[in-house]
Amino acid sequence: MRSLAKGCASAVVCMGVAATCMAAPPRVKLGNEIADGRPSVRWRGFNLQEMFYMWKDRKPRDFREEDFQIISDWGFNFVRLPMDYRYWIKNRDRANWEVFDEEGLKCVDRAVALGRKYGVHVSINMHRCPGYTVAPEKEPLNLFTDAEALRVCCVHWAMFARRYKGVPNETLSFNLFNEPPAMQDEAYGRVVKALVAAIRKEDNIPGFAELSGNEFAEKLVDQVLGQGADMESALVTGIRQEPDGSKTVFTEEGEFLSDAVVIASGARHRLLGLPAGTLSVRFGMASGPMTLRFTADGALLKEESIAPDEKSPMWTGVKYDSKWGIKQGTWLGREEFKFSRPVGSFEISVVNGDWIMPKSLTFVSSDCKQRADIVFEDEWHAPVNFTQRFTEWADGFKAVGRKVPKTLYADPGRDYLYRKLIKDWEPAIEKGVFCFAGEFGAWKMTPHHIVLDLFEDYLALWKERNMGWALWELRGGYGVLDSNRPDVEYEDFRGHKLDRKLLELLQRY
Repeated sequence: MRSLAKGCASAVVCMGVAATCMAAPPRVKLGNEIADGRPSVRWRGFNLQEMFYMWKDRKPRDFREEDFQIISDWGFNFVRLPMDYRYWIKNRDRANWEVFDEEGLKCVDRAVALGRKYGVHVSINMHRCPGYTVAPEKEPLNLFTDAEALRVCCVHWAMFARRYKGVPNETLSFNLFNEPPAMQDEAYGRVVKALVAAIRKEDNIPGFAELSGNEFAEKLVDQVLGQGADMESALVTGIRQEPDGSKTVFTEEGEFLSDAVVIASGARHRLLGLPAGTLSVRFGMASGPMTLRFTADGALLKEESIAPDEKSPMWTGVKYDSKWGIKQGTWLGREEFKFSRPVGSFEISVVNGDWIMPKSLTFVSSDCKQRADIVFEDEWHAPVNFTQRFTEWADGFKAVGRKVPKTLYADPGRDYLYRKLIKDWEPAIEKGVFCFAGEFGAWKMTPHHIVLDLFEDYLALWKERNMGWALWELRGGYGVLDSNRPDVEYEDFRGHKLDRKLLELLQRY
């Protein structure tokens, strides 16, 4: 990404990744499929949104043959149909959400038929499924906690499997749901297995479980495929081994990146060269009971003993982690220290405990007119030393140490995307899990040159891993046609306004 990742802060980007969750391999090999049911060609295409969201009194809309013809003519081979299940039930108020409406289902039939006619793979996605949606108006029941919602969702997928029984796998697949919530238990795997089993009972159509973020990559492998994986993220630029055996982590000198920091026994967080002022430290996730120690120039300032407690107002989200045999949660504690004179080294460390993640540090001048902040990401990684030096109020804190390159890509923007969005998926991909990006896009008000740079980095990273993709839409504010971007010279194309530069970029990947 030539403009660098942080240069794309104005970009409204959405990306979802879907991966196969097959309970058993398909019984037969059909057409353009390899033996275990995964496609032998990379899926590349678009989301078509005719049945994406059911507004009040809105009737199902036919998918356009023109869209399939254009997609095929351009050399693409895939469409994802994000759909609202209320389109194909008789009672829109869900009074009986197991009675199906042929008027809505015929629209889906048409899309499947058009896909076969033009050689475009159709993936049916329940963007709103019985019991779950990310769209406005929540479902009355929860797919991941209510047995009735799961049962009805299985009924819907079984209906589609019966309806399209015998349709070749190279033509059709099922994308089970859209962007599931983050969960700390086995609910995700249980739901996926139930839905896939309902489909498999009727036919051999592949079912794909969609994941919302990198944290789900491990859940997919552990819960659905029953395999373990090491998913440690590379969240920092470099790690240096110290003579005493500890490790120090730092970013490029002169620029502090807001990455996660974990303080644990044997790993400390230091601030150097503080002038007189007031320092406030807020904390987040913590694991188990511990004692926090705060020192200034080696002198003890305070020791605070804490322990996750679900009954305390100072703790939220407390849960017992059975893997480690310890309670973890978010501590709402805040520590404040006033320095009447400069401090050479302020240090936070954990004694007699596991680990804790600082959330933010705020340093205010003695006259309360100036401040410097450090905000940390809420992501866990292996605890290491982290040191920053205060420079001046205008620049705040800078990481200490020279830059040690530990990057995969020479382009810093592409490497950032790799570390943040791709690296955690590598173990799953290496295990043979088929992965593709089911949604990505940037809203029309994002500068076009940023969109092109950002998309090229995404597309290149996916192509290297043989991952397919689907742009959020073909037509409209995220699309190639009729996007109405203010900074694009459009080309007339079959009655539409074509973004030729974006099209050619997509065709290259």
